[in-house]
Amino acid sequence: MLGITVLATLLASASSCGVPSFQPDVSARVVGGDDAVPHSWPWQISLQYLRDTEWRHTCGGSLITNQHVLTAAHCINKSFTYRVALGKSDLTVEDEPGSVIVGVDTIYVHEKWSTLLTRNDIALIKLAEPVELSETIQVGCLPDEGSLLPQDYPCYVTGWGRLWTNGPIADVLQQGLQPIVDHATCSRWDWWGFQVTNNMVCAGGDGVISACNGDSGGPLNCQAEDGAWEVRGIVSFGSSLGCNTAKKPVVFTRVSAYIDWINE
Repeated sequence: MLGITVLATLLASASSCGVPSFQPDVSARVVGGDDAVPHSWPWQISLQYLRDTEWRHTCGGSLITNQHVLTAAHCINKSFTYRVALGKSDLTVEDEPGSVIVGVDTIYVHEKWSTLLTRNDIALIKLAEPVELSETIQVGCLPDEGSLLPQDYPCYVTGWGRLWTNGPIADVLQQGLQPIVDHATCSRWDWWGFQVTNNMVCAGGDGVISACNGDSGGPLNCQAEDGAWEVRGIVSFGSSLGCNTAKKPVVFTRVSAYIDWINE
């Protein structure tokens, strides 16, 4: 029944997904870079967990229906209580106009998720209730099953992660250009080697711009020919040497490899 519900909702929203009311500035970068135009990535969510009496940002994610969020499996701890903040730009503004906070009903972690070499790093969150889509809260498109993007295809990573290695978490949503690195390049021995599988996609690796801690689970946004933005990747892992290490691009879970799993 879950698969039917998700698929029906995806089909219903497919015609309006990935088209933000506020256009992003696609000249910005992430680490050490610029703030995103408020609400220009309206499917971006903040996954937050309760610690003592305080809610804290832990990961990003992408709204793909009015009741389902994609994130990374490694973001999920079964002992934590979570909530999802939608329509956010500045995490320090509690009652930010256009934003809502929603509880979590169920979290589905991929049954073959493994921390060993980070395999199948994907999870689906069902919200406690559907959210009303608006100018500030919209769904991102999913790519065609199995589809790949070529080397250097321009995509953008977004998140509230650290502004630099070991630096502070961003208050305002950041974005940055992360060109696609094809599998043949990313799997070279002096890049990521065997750690990268065909179910992953790499982006960046120029030693300048990168996602960082706290961006995990967030989207790799790539614009399709029709102008709509697709969630092509889920931030999975990066180099232990730092957030912007040359030849160590950010590695994303490749969403197009998991379309069947999402629908099921």
